[in-house]
Amino acid sequence: MQIISGTAVAEKVLEECRREIAELTAQGRKPGLAVVLVGDDPASRAYVRSKDKKCRDLGLHSVKLELPSTTTQEELLAHVQALNNDPAIHGILVQSPPPKHIDEAAIVRAIDPAKDVDGFHPVNVAKLALEDPTGFVPCTPLGCQRLLIDAGIETSGAHAVVVGRSMIVGKPMALLLMAKGKGGDATVTVTHSRTRDLAAITRTADIIIAAIGRPHFIKAEHVKEGAVVIDVGINRVDDPTTEKGYKLVGDVAYDEVAPKCRAITPVPGGVGPMTIAMLMANTIKACKQA
Repeated sequence: MQIISGTAVAEKVLEECRREIAELTAQGRKPGLAVVLVGDDPASRAYVRSKDKKCRDLGLHSVKLELPSTTTQEELLAHVQALNNDPAIHGILVQSPPPKHIDEAAIVRAIDPAKDVDGFHPVNVAKLALEDPTGFVPCTPLGCQRLLIDAGIETSGAHAVVVGRSMIVGKPMALLLMAKGKGGDATVTVTHSRTRDLAAITRTADIIIAAIGRPHFIKAEHVKEGAVVIDVGINRVDDPTTEKGYKLVGDVAYDEVAPKCRAITPVPGGVGPMTIAMLMANTIKACKQA
């Protein structure tokens, strides 16, 4: 059984990024990423800090905009517009979720699609569906695809079952796996919380992408012998035995599922590190296309 290390593959992606940034900087073009955080959600703050640190490590131009939770929709839109107009910024990311009074969909639509390195703008969603390589793909599914490619998992002709239908992971993941070419050409089934007899469907899968946001949801009964399982879930569960009082677990019951698998990603250390690595790769792509 192969454990697919996202930490190792992410390091490889970041090494590629480091080389490309050095080349671009030598040509006088330094990729720039702006991350906007509204409010003081601790998890979001930690994410933004790690993105900013990664940018600086790689030699990217990084702008971290931290706004109070009282920021209005109009003020936030003005900040986005200013970043759209800033030639030093190639990628813009507004950290999700914003405070309740902010219309997140309107903010996403306000970002210049050429700078939408999160891949959530309707233009980029359409480009993914149309297999237009100039579009930006959401970082998490892009990272999952890269893990499959690097682990030598053949997707062509395989039956892939995506568990979850969010715009962040499920839907773009299905489109990526269906697309023509490397890491694609799969036959894809998308399942979700309303699917009847889920286990009967997932048991037919050569590849399972678990992205339903429920701890230990995928059990041994959901998986056939020799399947490949990519666990996108990052769930906090109480654990009094740990120093923090909680631990991070995936959407897959790892201990019972892993013995049946040909390959599986752990949590933590699987898909998580890939998300930031692909964000850096998307920012470099945006700089090249600018």
